[in-house]
Amino acid sequence: MIKIENLKKIYHDNGLPVKALDNISLEFQKGEFTVIAGSSGSGKTTLLNLIGALDKPTEGKILFEGEDLSLKSKSQLAELRLYKLGFVFQAYNLIPVLTAIENVEFTMILMKIPEKERRERAYKILEELNVANLADKKPNEMSGGEQQRVAVARAIVTNPSVVLADEPTANLDSHTGSQLMDLMEKLNRDRDITFIFSTHDPIVIERGRRHITLRDGKVVSDTSKCLQ
Repeated sequence: MIKIENLKKIYHDNGLPVKALDNISLEFQKGEFTVIAGSSGSGKTTLLNLIGALDKPTEGKILFEGEDLSLKSKSQLAELRLYKLGFVFQAYNLIPVLTAIENVEFTMILMKIPEKERRERAYKILEELNVANLADKKPNEMSGGEQQRVAVARAIVTNPSVVLADEPTANLDSHTGSQLMDLMEKLNRDRDITFIFSTHDPIVIERGRRHITLRDGKVVSDTSKCLQ
């Protein structure tokens, strides 16, 4: 589904080059539940941003379903993010002035889905994630765990092929973090959505079926659990 070839990303800090990713090559298959782990500054968020077409590599390329992202225009990349990718961030990134159901509907508005259909789909997904009672509440009326569930609802309501989750449990207590991971494992099983996490949270790491560890922008290990 995703193929990364000789990926490099260099930033400049006060004019000095900083190598965030150093010649990474990886492949991700449909239906994976993969954790990218590493300490702060290891390059894991940079890698997720590149996979999600939120940034461009300095060198190398990313193939998504066989298509080279570097050959796509800005509008084509925006379309890819809209229709194929879902994003879950540690800061939730809900729109403060919108209710939960309006936040979930927002992406579908961009997709020009008719109002009746998008309202039905948004409510159904909130029900599936056990937060339908929050439909008319705004983010400041929800707990962190509730906000993150709404953020997951928004990420998956468009039936994306891949969900990219950057430190999704960082602002949650361990119990709420475990509940969120239960939810995402269920979505992975039931909908065959590919999940790729960036994290250093042990709760997330222990749930991953594949573990990629980064250090100083390089892959230092890539292992998979044997499923019984």
